[in-house]
Parts: sequence; C-alpha cells; structure tokens
Amino acid sequence: MIIPVILAGGSGTRLWPLSRQLYPKQLIDIYNEKTMLQNTVLRLDGIESIGSPIIVCNEDHRFMAAQQLKQIHIQSLSIILEPVGRNTAPAIALAALKAMEYEEDPILLVLPADHVIEKKGDFHAAITAALTYAESDNLITFGIIPDSPETGFGYIKKADLLDPGTGACKIDRFVEKPDLDTAQKFFDSGSYCWNSGMFMFKAKAIIKELETHAPEIMLPCKGLVAAGIKDLDFFRLSLDGFKDIPSDSIDYAVMEKTSKGIVIPFDAGWNDLGSFDALWQAGKKDECSNVIKGDVMTHNVKGSYISSESSLITAIGIENFVVVETKDAILISPRDQVQDVKKIVNQLKDHNRQEIVSHRKVYRPWGSYETVDSGHRFQVKRITVNPGAKLSLQKHFHRAEHWTVVSGAAIVTRGEDEVLLKEDESTYIPLGTLHRLENPGKIPLELIEVQSGSYLGEDDIVRFDDVYGRNEENYCKADKNI
Repeated sequence: MIIPVILAGGSGTRLWPLSRQLYPKQLIDIYNEKTMLQNTVLRLDGIESIGSPIIVCNEDHRFMAAQQLKQIHIQSLSIILEPVGRNTAPAIALAALKAMEYEEDPILLVLPADHVIEKKGDFHAAITAALTYAESDNLITFGIIPDSPETGFGYIKKADLLDPGTGACKIDRFVEKPDLDTAQKFFDSGSYCWNSGMFMFKAKAIIKELETHAPEIMLPCKGLVAAGIKDLDFFRLSLDGFKDIPSDSIDYAVMEKTSKGIVIPFDAGWNDLGSFDALWQAGKKDECSNVIKGDVMTHNVKGSYISSESSLITAIGIENFVVVETKDAILISPRDQVQDVKKIVNQLKDHNRQEIVSHRKVYRPWGSYETVDSGHRFQVKRITVNPGAKLSLQKHFHRAEHWTVVSGAAIVTRGEDEVLLKEDESTYIPLGTLHRLENPGKIPLELIEVQSGSYLGEDDIVRFDDVYGRNEENYCKADKNI
C-alpha cells in the first residue's frame, strides 16, 4: 500500500494578507474553489493501491484540516499535530513511525500541501515510475523539468541515467536557490531539475537513513510517538520533547547524504505557489495578462495580479503589479518585489499587529465568527454555528453577552435554564452565567452577539465541557475563545 503523507504545516507568510498564522495558504482556496490541502488529497484519486492519508499539521490548524477532509469525504489515518514547526525531516520521521502502526512497511508518498499540478495523468505516471525504485529501498525525489531559469526554487543535478523511458537518474547533488546567471546556466545545461519537495520511499528505508544520518532527529521522534496521545481525529505530541528536536529539512538531513537517492523528472504544470508572482503565473489570465479575482475594474492595466475580498478595486495604468485586498488589510507591490512581503510581515510582528495572526473571520470546529465592530466596553460579532454543532459550556468573568438569532434556530443553555430561540428572537447572558450555544437544525445558525464589559479579550473564558476536547490541559492558546 502507498500511504500519502501530506505536509500541511507552515504559515505561508509570503502570501500575506491572504495567508495568516491561523489561516495559512494550504488551508485557503487561493487557486480554485478547493483549498490547497483538498486539492493535494483529491489529486491522488486514480492511483492504484493508494491508501488514506496521514496529515502533519500545526496544532493551531487541526480543526480546519479535519473539517476540510470531511468536506471532501476523506478519512485520514491520522492527523499528527506539531506543537511547533520543525521543518520536514522531523515531520517525515513522525509520519513514517505512525504509518508502521497500520502496515508493516508501507511505501510513503510525501507531498507538501501547497502545490499546483495541472497535469494529473503525468503526475500519476511519475509516481508509477518511482514505485519500482522505492520497492527496492531507494529514496525517491521528484524533480520538475524546468521551463525557465527560475531563481525561486532549489535545484537537483542529475547523475547517471537509470532508465531512458522514465528519465530516472541517480542524484549528483542538491543546489540552493541560485542567482539568475547561475539559474540560466542550469537551465541551458539540461542537467538540472527544480527541487519539488515531493518524495517516495518505504517507511523502514527512510527511518534507517534518518537513524544513520540524523539520529538527533530520529531517536527523539521514536520516543514522542511512543508517548503520543490520540485525541479525537488527532495524534498529539509532547511540546517539551518536540521543541528540542533540531529543525532540519529532509534534503539536508538525509537526501544530500544518502547513497540511495534517485530523482524522477517530470513535467506536469507544477508550481509551489510560494509567492504572489507564482499565483500570477498559475492563474487564468485575461487578454491583458492580468489575473483578476473578486470585484475589480481596470483600465490600461497589464501583467498584474489583483484580488478583492470585500471592496471594489479600481486600477489605472499599472503594469506587473500585485494588489490584494482583504477585509482588514491591503497589499500593493511590484510583481518582481513580492518576495519582500516577509519583511512587511516582520514589521507587523514587531508592532504586535493582529493582522498577521488571523483574518476578521475566524474559523472554529463548530463554525466561525467575524468581528463586525468594537469600541470602548463593547464588541459586536457575527457568529455562524454549523448544523448539529455546539460551543463549549462556559462562562466569562468580565463580560455579558446579548444573542439575537438572524437565521436558523438555537438551543441556549443559560444557567439552569434551556431555551429554544428562533429567528428574530434574542436572549441575554449576564456576566458570570454558565452558558452554551447549540444548533439543533439542518441549516447553519446565524446570530449577532453583542459583548459588553470591562474586558473583552478572547482569553476571558472558563470551559466546563467541550465536545472538541479543548480544555485547560490540551487546547492551544488560539482556542481560548467562544
């Protein structure tokens, strides 16, 4: 069996303001109507002997990842939660150990969750070609046949040709992102592929190579998996043990050192969507080579990426620009400078700006909420509760709440009472009163919440019961709300 391992960690800072710490690029629909994680999983349909995936993601994103798999009717083998990011080598080590709980020595297909691959058939053919080599305990990486001297990707230099039919080669070396002159030489030589970050190998084979070349990663991962805790759909790891593991990529930790590396080159319309320029390259362009999303009107605009979430954008006389609007932020940049978005993100971090953490609309396992307005001693939110979902049983020490149902129906626990609210009906939750909100219906529950009090921070909450397992012992800081 082939077990897909989907690497869904990371924050996607180069795609701010679309991508945020709590809502990163792999979990948003930046390419088509599906999220990047959903596209990655659905792309595997049709591969022979493919099994259910293992997802590796950040703990903050666990409920979104689980919900997105549910939306496309995929049941994961496990969702491994990383307490902190530690790059791809520890993530793959954990996934390999976890996969062996389901099969003695499965073949792992490791895929980042933020890639676009337009030619699904060619992608499947490359996987089929890799399978024979992986079954013989080789470590396979997939190289992308370049169509330009790209400076935004790492490269793999091919060595001895193993199969003229598939183009499989031994690996000579890995090369960091080059400058333009070097990239041009790589491209002209025909001896290099782009490094895709996709791999295939047996679980025992990669574990053995990690034990040999990176024991400081592999050995503590064994202890973490042995002591891990299953929680709903998730597999939790100890923060104390995980944060001390070295942060390293599988390229550095193993692939550059192993004698068993093989590269399978292929061309399948691949892009890693690591920047707004990559989004422009992958997007559907109009007659002026613009990629337009949302409510946008242009005049004499060429070669630009313009995206609107909530407001009308009008643009005149710009060329090769990026303009991105969300409900709380706007980015404007020449396309050839979008790699510097990280510098803006660092400035936002220095000023403790909330805009790098989340959007105005925040997703929760039960639904979502959006801050509509706020001021001194008040805050207004629009809350959506999914059918059959309910919030935690909780109380607040510093705020009271008024709830008005806009659509759907709500069961409200308020102290010792339980009431049913229908459209246009409301209730009041006094400060310190135990309360809970539940949607008993088959359509989303929409309501307006007005908070009032001396302190309206999201950490003013005490949970007494929660169906999603969020309690003082195991929920992350980002969960301390509603």
